Amino acid sequence: MAKFLDSLLRKKQPATEEDYMELELESYEEGEEQKPALYVKIATVSDIKDSPRIKDEVYSGNIVIVDISRLKLDKVMYERVLKDLKEVAKDVNGDIIGLGDQKYVVVTPMSVKISRDKIGGV
Repeated sequence: MAKFLDSLLRKKQPATEEDYMELELESYEEGEEQKPALYVKIATVSDIKDSPRIKDEVYSGNIVIVDISRLKLDKVMYERVLKDLKEVAKDVNGDIIGLGDQKYVVVTPMSVKISRDKIGGV
């Protein structure tokens, strides 16, 4: 303990080369190249035919933000696509929520839940 206190209280001497240690940056750089656990993907749906690609992304574990504004013109297609997306969220035990005056839908995979509480604003 006395040695520790002495090291704290003594006058600092200029650092020498021996005080430093060389780091191998290769191991750190290799860690940078790792694939992310999940992606946030953007999709636009104009027909039910676009739905399978979105479902594949959610089944792969990615979060998908879907622009459904083009579907607003066709109520039947709108309902079919939303039903499809709700089913995939249920299948993977994920979540789904509408955003932006129902222009967008966010579909998440398992273990990602969407909070319904808003941060800030009125």
